Amino acid sequence: MKIPNRIQPLIDDGLVDDVLQRLKSGKEADVYTVLCGDKIQCAKVYKEASQRSFKQAVHYQEGRKVRNTRNSRAMQKGSKFGRKQQEETWQMAEVDALFRLANAGVRVPQPYMCIDGVLLMELVTDAEGMVAPRLSDVTLTEESAVADFHTMIRNIVRMLCVGIVHGDLSEFNVLLDAQGPVIIDLPQAVDAAANNHAESMFERDVGNITAYYGQFAPQLLQTRYAKEIWALYEDGKLTPESPLTGLFVEELQDVDMGSLMDEIIAAEDEYYDRQRAAQERDDQ
Repeated sequence: MKIPNRIQPLIDDGLVDDVLQRLKSGKEADVYTVLCGDKIQCAKVYKEASQRSFKQAVHYQEGRKVRNTRNSRAMQKGSKFGRKQQEETWQMAEVDALFRLANAGVRVPQPYMCIDGVLLMELVTDAEGMVAPRLSDVTLTEESAVADFHTMIRNIVRMLCVGIVHGDLSEFNVLLDAQGPVIIDLPQAVDAAANNHAESMFERDVGNITAYYGQFAPQLLQTRYAKEIWALYEDGKLTPESPLTGLFVEELQDVDMGSLMDEIIAAEDEYYDRQRAAQERDDQ
């Protein structure tokens, strides 16, 4: 097949020997199988920002650290150099997340290197050695759905324990190999502690996964793991092995409207008193 422009330099440098096929074209990248020596790997070729269709990217970039002050200023100004740095930051977010998650025991493809917008990583395969299917393309028994769901929840917990929220997790971003689900596609991963949208993204991620597996095991739809896990995280009590129940009861408190109105009136009185005092000083 025709060699993609971004992969050609890797072939010229001897890092890739051949491009075998394109696996998919996604909203932020195209994915190919490539031959590296005698091993088949996966090459993720990131699209330029103008070609990406990922919505609300600014929400995902919130809280990301840029080590170089000059680069940070350039990104804020939107210069050509700044846009280039922003692209590299977007791409390296996935590389950094993959290495951190792999080290934390989360089931993700093993990353190898990222050069000029091309990420080389492990090719996830099924029991027959074929490219692993996406979760959205398989039909599960109730028993396997329950087992894989709990595997996913435990992986999501491990992700949060190292401060990462996927941000776009669904059955379309999970592969199914011989050992179970493998989480993929992480360029939009967010810092759980630094991003103001992290909690809502986390709840959406868990909700998507619950809804998918709930098709095969309806009892899973009654679980409330997102609330339970996030509450443990906020309290500093979440660990990779935290026991979970799938239950969560929100604490509801009655509002004392009388006291609330008294505070509002007192604040208004204080405001008008200051206004009158200021006016009197101006009149003197």
